[in-house]
Amino acid sequence: MTRIAILKTGAPPPVLAETHSDYPAMFGRLLGEGFSPVTFDVQAGQWPDAPTFDGAIITGSAAGVYEDDAWIGALLEWIRAARGQTRLVGVCFGHQAMAQALGGRVEKSERGWGVGLHRYDVVAEAPWMTPAAATVAIPVSHQDQVVAVPSTARALLRSDFTPFAGLAWGEDAISFQGHPEFSPAYASDLTAGRRGRIDGALVDQALESLSKPNDRAVVSDWIRGFLTP
Repeated sequence: MTRIAILKTGAPPPVLAETHSDYPAMFGRLLGEGFSPVTFDVQAGQWPDAPTFDGAIITGSAAGVYEDDAWIGALLEWIRAARGQTRLVGVCFGHQAMAQALGGRVEKSERGWGVGLHRYDVVAEAPWMTPAAATVAIPVSHQDQVVAVPSTARALLRSDFTPFAGLAWGEDAISFQGHPEFSPAYASDLTAGRRGRIDGALVDQALESLSKPNDRAVVSDWIRGFLTP
């Protein structure tokens, strides 16, 4: 059984959690059989001992990695210490936290909200990226973006809206801006609930896009392949 630490950095809006569950549960469904996930609430000061796990997933959050909350600084320190001790996967906020911790920079993007189903070009390949794909479309929900990456990172996925949508550091750390763990139903409810914060026309466009076929299964297979020893 592959032991995975899930670093919970945020939670869905309570009304949506009642229907769609929380982020660790979403990742538990993504991982499926053969994996034993253990959740750590990092905002409450819970931290895994990285070498005792086969891998760790850092979830999404409404927070920004550039904010000065103590738990965010502790998370960045944990990522730096855990690198090389276990396999790391970051998603959305987790993607941004890994970039910030490992020498990159994250900002609130002048491009505005990214919501709906976004398609990315695959610009690099790795053995765990099976099945192979030229592009992948997965749900997104973010304002912040990685705007600079260190020379130690390589890009895996990109789009005009999100140039650094997928990153890898060596062979033991990867991250994605999109949300393969989000079902279209959850992504739709989350986006619709932000109407008013997000321009209505963009919300409508995002909801329409989420009704189209996606590649969540492909990216989920990649993550499972990456985390399997």
